[in-house]
Amino acid sequence: MQYEQPVDPEEITDDIGSLLVKVARQSVEHYFKNKSRMPVPNGLPSMVYRPGAAFVTIESYYPDGKSELRGCIGYIEPIKPLIKTIIDVSLEAAFNDPRFYPLREKELNSVTFEVSVLSKLEEAPRDKNGRLEFIVIGRDGLVAERGFNRGLLLPQVPVENLWDKETFLSETCLKAGLWPDCWLDNKTKIYRFRAMAWKEYKPKGDVIRRDLSKEYEELIKINKT
Repeated sequence: MQYEQPVDPEEITDDIGSLLVKVARQSVEHYFKNKSRMPVPNGLPSMVYRPGAAFVTIESYYPDGKSELRGCIGYIEPIKPLIKTIIDVSLEAAFNDPRFYPLREKELNSVTFEVSVLSKLEEAPRDKNGRLEFIVIGRDGLVAERGFNRGLLLPQVPVENLWDKETFLSETCLKAGLWPDCWLDNKTKIYRFRAMAWKEYKPKGDVIRRDLSKEYEELIKINKT
């Protein structure tokens, strides 16, 4: 049997990224209106029907332009067609993120949707220096894994929090329910993945591609002033 190659984030154009964000919102709107899961649409670019790993992030948007996390869930592995992944995890982010109460329909005009498409996981070296050299802030997300514990942080997280590499590794360990310096132990597996993200500039507004490396550099400059 021949398997389709999973989608790599580098393949995705801004037009397709924008499409994925719009589908994420449509999926939640469809559920509110019909109390059922949105069917997979036909006639989209062939790429979106290939397997893909992705996360959907929903944020509350405020008039001053600030935002606050409202839900974020996704698939680490490309287990479904990318478009089906987006439809499914948008509902999970809206209604089943255990950190938040379910999204209410009246919030739809005051939240933004963001889609992150993930590359395959690449295991990091087992030594401290190798792991630090393996990571690029603004490009990579991380997964920490030890036994049954597993935790993931998207590349947006260290950028938005201005973390250095060691803090990023420690926070990923904590996300996995492990101790913060577990990444120094070679029995803990650390993986990186690349991701590209597209988000609504404001609720139901234009979709933009995030340049996380640029965001990180700008935040560092602001923090120094």
